Amino acid sequence: MSVRKSPPPSGPGSAIIKRARVDDEEVENGTTTMTVASSGEGQRKNALIRSVKRTSGLEAPIVSLTGAHGGEITACKFDPSGQTLAACSVDRSISLWKTYPPHDNYGIITNVHKTAILDIAYSLDSETIYSGSADGVLISTDLRAGQRISKYSAHYGPLNSIAVAISGGRELVLTGGDDGIARVWDFANDSKEPVAEFDDERDCPITAVEWSKDGNQCFVGGVDNEVKVWDLRSLEILYTLRGHTDTICSLSLSPSGHFLATYGLDSALIIYDVRPFSSDPMRVYRSLTGAPAGFESALIRCGWSKHDAGARIGVGGGDRNVTIWDVDTGKIAYKLPGHKGTVTAVDFHPREPIILTGSKDSNMLLGELDAPDTA
Repeated sequence: MSVRKSPPPSGPGSAIIKRARVDDEEVENGTTTMTVASSGEGQRKNALIRSVKRTSGLEAPIVSLTGAHGGEITACKFDPSGQTLAACSVDRSISLWKTYPPHDNYGIITNVHKTAILDIAYSLDSETIYSGSADGVLISTDLRAGQRISKYSAHYGPLNSIAVAISGGRELVLTGGDDGIARVWDFANDSKEPVAEFDDERDCPITAVEWSKDGNQCFVGGVDNEVKVWDLRSLEILYTLRGHTDTICSLSLSPSGHFLATYGLDSALIIYDVRPFSSDPMRVYRSLTGAPAGFESALIRCGWSKHDAGARIGVGGGDRNVTIWDVDTGKIAYKLPGHKGTVTAVDFHPREPIILTGSKDSNMLLGELDAPDTA
């Protein structure tokens, strides 16, 4: 694993910085101040002062997590406590990392699946990780022992998406696959059968699933460009969300539970109002553009910021950048570079302004938000 500092700024003065050496470094009140000079005379008269305001507990404003995977990363997520994170890959392994310095890659879970792992999700107590693969298998793994707990043949064909929630006092796992059915699993049961199935009998592959805040509804999106909202108790469709013109890649519920974000291969990120009573029959709150999906038809995952109650939302893209919008204004707040391939996954830390991204380049980046470059 390597740690990458922020790249030096380009433009006027960049030559000085390239030749410079750091003579003094002070850390005070969360701000790192470096005095930089290119010569003895410059040290006395024309030293360049850079102040970087730190906003998190990361070792640096940008941290590169590399070397764990030999193939593209399909999903990466913080655990609910924010102390650790995990990533899965087409190389059939799951890597485990410490969020905070020294950002150790403390574990690799190999040979869990026989085919590419397409999605992962933590249990709400952070002690178990659920993983789904291209052969439709759903597995739960004990992270303390590093051993498999259960294995379900969940879908016929690829299992594309996993979501976890508490419903009726039980932790339930929702999955969606290419067989066109979404299923709900209770790992506390001895039975290998799902506790619920959502099937609209259209045989359209399901590419994204998500829970409502109360765990009573399931959002299911797929290649038919729609999101169907199912009632867990009645097993009926309550309503359908429309607006995309291509396959839905991912679904993400806002921290408040009031809004559902959807990203599609049409390169649109649509935010729907999913409160019980919406004034708009279409339920569209925002339609955001600026993050191209690219030509690879990757299931690019979006996510909400959590430290600020969902004030921002981010998604990767085929342009190798991460696009982050301010939800209230609908304007792009950040365009974050750094990856050498399509950015497939985005997640936000549960308490701090930290973003986690994974890419087809097989690497991950941890980055601070709200940190000015210079002062």
